[in-house]
Amino acid sequence: MPIPEDVTGDEIDKDVRQELQSLPKTLAEDVARNLVMVARLLDEDPEGAYGYSRVALRLASRVAAVREAAGFAAYANQKYGEALAEFRAAKRMTGNIDLWPVMADCERGLGRPEKALDMAGAPEVHKLDKAGQVEMRLVAAGARRDMGQLDAAIVTLQSPELAANAVQPWTARLRYAYADALLAAGREGEAREWFAKAVEADRDGSTDASDRLAELDGVEFVDALVEDEDDEALAPDSQTADEADTEADTEDEDELGDDKD
Repeated sequence: MPIPEDVTGDEIDKDVRQELQSLPKTLAEDVARNLVMVARLLDEDPEGAYGYSRVALRLASRVAAVREAAGFAAYANQKYGEALAEFRAAKRMTGNIDLWPVMADCERGLGRPEKALDMAGAPEVHKLDKAGQVEMRLVAAGARRDMGQLDAAIVTLQSPELAANAVQPWTARLRYAYADALLAAGREGEAREWFAKAVEADRDGSTDASDRLAELDGVEFVDALVEDEDDEALAPDSQTADEADTEADTEDEDELGDDKD
């Protein structure tokens, strides 16, 4: 797959670069450039990212960072079985448990919420940092909802992190998930309150909390561009109507003139 000339491979994280030092220099550079493309495209073009991840995987399948990147690319394309296999491979290579929450979410994607809940109660969760533990809580709540256990999902999300006033990177998503679960349970007033709190914490627009809040408040957004286009489309018709009226008046005057003659 073509790679832009401005992508050198030096853009990758230093820890990944260190992993690639086990490869011959030219091969390491090729793998690095493909990994850069995976990172660049993962959000905006998941299919493209997946393609580059497969190239990197073919070149260096024994590098944990490559397996992890391939896992995230597969995950972004909802290839949950493939993603889970790659994450497991990366975990075996490094012994790192940071991928535990996303592995559990893959189980959800495969229609196995019970397995995701088992993973949420596993000893590995206690080894996660705070962000990882919050992510695991979100996955567990999602699994409860998959199983139709709305009240249990709400309780799962009730935590010190949810109640904290300080805004952390996970705060907006946690509040959003809580609001969404409340709304699904028919608790609209509480849901509105928590969507509003999610908006306050969502500084980078990672959720659509503002849209959900507006929807609850009955606010409708009008696309100004569409409105302008509609006005332009109507303008010729209006002009034609005016011209028709003018022509009609002229014809009436001519008829009156003929009668006088």
